[in-house]
Amino acid sequence: MPLSSQLTQGDGAKMAEVNLGKRKEKCENCTKQCNKKQTEEGGRSHQNNKDAAEQGAESQLLLSACLSCDGCLSEEEALLVSQQNLEHLHRALAGNKKCDASQHKVLVASVCPQSLPFFAVKFGLDITDAAQKLCGFLKSLGVAYVFDTTVAAGFSILESQREFISRYRRRSHDSHALPMFTSSCPGWIRYAERVLGSLVTPHICTARSPQQVMGRLIKDHFCQQQRLSAEKLYHLVIAPCFDKKLEAVREEFYNSVLETRDVDCVLTSGQIYGLMEQREVSGEELDSSPLDHILGESGEAELQRHEGRGSEGFLEHIFRHAAKELFGLDVHEVTYKTLRNRDFQEVTLERDGETLLQFAAVYGFRNIQTLVHRMKKGRVPYQLVEVLSCPGGCLSGRGQAESEDGRVDRSLVQQMEEAYTSLPVRLPELNPAIITLYQDWLQGHDSPQSNALLHTGFTTLTQAHTQPPHMQW
Repeated sequence: MPLSSQLTQGDGAKMAEVNLGKRKEKCENCTKQCNKKQTEEGGRSHQNNKDAAEQGAESQLLLSACLSCDGCLSEEEALLVSQQNLEHLHRALAGNKKCDASQHKVLVASVCPQSLPFFAVKFGLDITDAAQKLCGFLKSLGVAYVFDTTVAAGFSILESQREFISRYRRRSHDSHALPMFTSSCPGWIRYAERVLGSLVTPHICTARSPQQVMGRLIKDHFCQQQRLSAEKLYHLVIAPCFDKKLEAVREEFYNSVLETRDVDCVLTSGQIYGLMEQREVSGEELDSSPLDHILGESGEAELQRHEGRGSEGFLEHIFRHAAKELFGLDVHEVTYKTLRNRDFQEVTLERDGETLLQFAAVYGFRNIQTLVHRMKKGRVPYQLVEVLSCPGGCLSGRGQAESEDGRVDRSLVQQMEEAYTSLPVRLPELNPAIITLYQDWLQGHDSPQSNALLHTGFTTLTQAHTQPPHMQW
């Protein structure tokens, strides 16, 4: 059964990015680079490949549209991802209603900050009130705790900052040190591992994504706090993007001893809202409940965000930190320069006419392809690139921003951006919860515990690439 069919079973989700027929004809990756595709269609002419590549550029396909196809997923991956649906959540909830207490699990939900603006727009409320309505709905289902993942994103940002400084300082004797590519987008990571290989994978930041940091925080620290074994806890993540389902089933995020994953199920914002519609529950009818604190404090959790353009703000945080740490410069405002389009921008740090740092934000399939072509020609001058597979960033994830005709709802995205930027900004290094967790949970910065729980590795699943000569890192 095609993945597009499997993923829709049990929850009725419409997943336009796995439209196999359209993708297989237009995706440049499949027609030019995918070994499986080349083997199956070895007789295709060079001109057909060129035409397909041009069609792919014009269709503005998501990176996930290419990478979630059955040509890249193993049978095991397809099965695991197909289980990430509302039916899987319902089974966990139903199990707690049975008499056998040994089968009961504590349900914990983690909500990505980029999902909250979706509910704010749908409910016609500000983000804080919408978050409380969402929390009330989840708890009415039987979810015991609801957290937002801002703390986890803070850990990911701070670890990325430290890694960039380390890479920058060893750049003269380590050809793989720079540029550093961000690692929070699973669509981008999959592309790097499956297609680009060793040309890129050594350059990917090893800090875990916010979702997977949250998975460790829940299945390790929170379980210790609650005196629970990790397999007795069911961890649900609500995210704006379908690709997060692929990330959750990665092998390195599975504990074979306890037979449990850091994230048991990922549902998109749209899937949760669809469940509300199925139950004919409106925002006005929902009870409000404050989000829970990861450290267990009482009182209302204050919602905040990180710097950035609707995503986690890795580029801006690392840029400011590097300017201060490496050159003693305070950057109060990050100015973006648009290159090809609003999804391919760069920021530059200069002093006395000298360029000290040059970073880029590259979003969307077409811009990523442009970046890759430049890399192969040795024409990439950046020290850091923030890469996201969704044009417009995480707020535009197809799990919440897609309209009925399969396109991105621009009006909805604009409203979500306005809602998101209304949240107050807090630097992660000033977050008291993160400071406490570094000390009590991780035994300090750069400790073996910190490195084990906050970092991961990436594999090369394609033939090796050699680094182009004279690469301008």
